[in-house]
Amino acid sequence: MNYRRSPIDHGYFGSDHDGDDFTVIGSVVTRSDALGHVTGRTEFFEDVRPDGLLHLKMHRSARHHARLAGVDSSAALAVPGVVAVLTGADIPNNLYTPLKLINVEPDDEPILAVDKVRYLGEPIVAVVAETEAAALAGAAAVRVDYEDLPPVLDVEEALAEGAPIVNEYHGNNYFTYEGHHCRRVRFGDVEKGFAEADHVFEWRYQSSPIEQAPVETTGCTVVPQPDGRLRIHSDTQACFFTLDNTALILDSDFNKLRIVGGTVGGGFGGKVDVVVEPVACVAAMTTGRPVKFVYGRHEEMQVSSPRAAERIYIRDGVTNDGRIVARQVTAYIDAGAYSRHTPYGTTKAAAHFPGPYTIPNVRIDCHCVFTNRTPSSAMRGFGVTIADFALESQMDRIARELDMDPLRLRLKNAYRDGDMKAHRKVAEGTALIEVMQKAAELVGHELPDEYRRMSSVEGR
Repeated sequence: MNYRRSPIDHGYFGSDHDGDDFTVIGSVVTRSDALGHVTGRTEFFEDVRPDGLLHLKMHRSARHHARLAGVDSSAALAVPGVVAVLTGADIPNNLYTPLKLINVEPDDEPILAVDKVRYLGEPIVAVVAETEAAALAGAAAVRVDYEDLPPVLDVEEALAEGAPIVNEYHGNNYFTYEGHHCRRVRFGDVEKGFAEADHVFEWRYQSSPIEQAPVETTGCTVVPQPDGRLRIHSDTQACFFTLDNTALILDSDFNKLRIVGGTVGGGFGGKVDVVVEPVACVAAMTTGRPVKFVYGRHEEMQVSSPRAAERIYIRDGVTNDGRIVARQVTAYIDAGAYSRHTPYGTTKAAAHFPGPYTIPNVRIDCHCVFTNRTPSSAMRGFGVTIADFALESQMDRIARELDMDPLRLRLKNAYRDGDMKAHRKVAEGTALIEVMQKAAELVGHELPDEYRRMSSVEGR
């Protein structure tokens, strides 16, 4: 067979590499989806346009925290083109948490609010209509009476004595880890370490919620099949995760659902929450017709799960020569009103807070806190990214206080192979020292011989 490479196969979107030895380092390698993207042939969920398609839109909470005294959907049903109105009573299992699949519970978030709303924009009523305009008009016509409750919008205020309870399913404004009010790491004797230190430095760091801002907003299209199954075209980042959670919410056999996904117009972690598929499935089952539910840009910015805001206090005990002998971290991770993936991100943060350094005495308290804010969730290294910002800012500030080269401070404290990390995992394959030495060489940063001789595979 004769094969002739096209310009797309070779050059701008292709590879000069033959692939015979499977080596990719130093080569330009074709992305498997590149050709479809640049030719416009890639199919996204919104390219699926079945006959009889209905549109779903939400009436959302206008309060941060309130009881629902009354919900009147009669005006919505009177809007021309509106086919159905769904409330929490229509959802088979109207309470979930996506992490129950890995035994992180309790279920703490309604699909559609019933007795109470806990954040601005929480979904209350789903309106299904022949057109998107009719669905929006119907959602706007829903009338909700609120009994306002005091909102809790600050993580430390949420943990203060007497603070209003945000999420009654937990009973406290924090997630409980094995009976503890926070995720804890204990290693060595921190107080002893601080007593032995020549200096003690403590600073506070704060991040804000960060929206992933994908070009394609969150959404799905659900198409009922003749055999009773539902075909779900979704931009989820985790097809089987979405399938399993949706089946649990629908109280359905898993094989009654089929997820068609894999093409995501930007997600960055923000499309792992199962928030659109379950209610769209219920709408499709109720009407017997295909249903599309997709966020508008305003909704994406307001109610899709952002990276959690974090407040971090780092206290370090340091010797005159720059050795960190004690580190205490207290962190408050803002989960918003519901768990979503934040308990997992908080655990990652707790394990990561000592950083890539060997510190003999460590005490970490990471609080996963519930507030009346939009639920937070996954985004690109969540639980670690902001921790790194705080840790490396701390290292730079310590170096300035000691009038010490910040790179030498890091080399002095860097973990080596065989070192025990604070969460009791042995460091291996670290190469951190060699990477810093090479970086210094590339930028012309001078290092004394003792630092150039350091190695990740040798003891201290």
